[in-house]
Amino acid sequence: MSNFTVPGLSEGDAKQVIDILQERLTAYNDLHLILKHAHWNVVGPNFIGVHEMLDPEVEAIRANADAVAERIAALGGEPIGTPDSHSPGREPLQYPVNKGSTVQHLTALNEIYDKVIIDSREADAALDQLDPVSEDMFIGQIGAMEQFQWFIRAHLENASGDLPDGQ
Repeated sequence: MSNFTVPGLSEGDAKQVIDILQERLTAYNDLHLILKHAHWNVVGPNFIGVHEMLDPEVEAIRANADAVAERIAALGGEPIGTPDSHSPGREPLQYPVNKGSTVQHLTALNEIYDKVIIDSREADAALDQLDPVSEDMFIGQIGAMEQFQWFIRAHLENASGDLPDGQ
């Protein structure tokens, strides 16, 4: 970590914010790889719609990771994006589907988005009163992920508004 941070934020507070941001950076890196994996492996009815729907989201999540990494740097930290950068004790996001149907992939992605959004909301709450700039960044990112999850759920939803298996 550098010997500076943004004006008005103590180095101790900056360290706390950087740790929160680093966890989100790692999760976003996991997520964009999972999305690309699903893009390559989705088959069956509605293949092309789902296949093409995933690429813009891959780019959006990569952009989230980039914004988070640059915020870490602005705070005087060192954004770590290498494969071995997972926090000690943190498990990478798990994705259970290789080649699979659109329903299998969308169901698995819906579950992944539940986790990422919940964790991002918790990170956002931890930034309350600590760093409103980083908090504001997360709010926009969370809103966009929630919208994409709605796209996923719209593919899975039946006419009664229910998701398969009570999701």
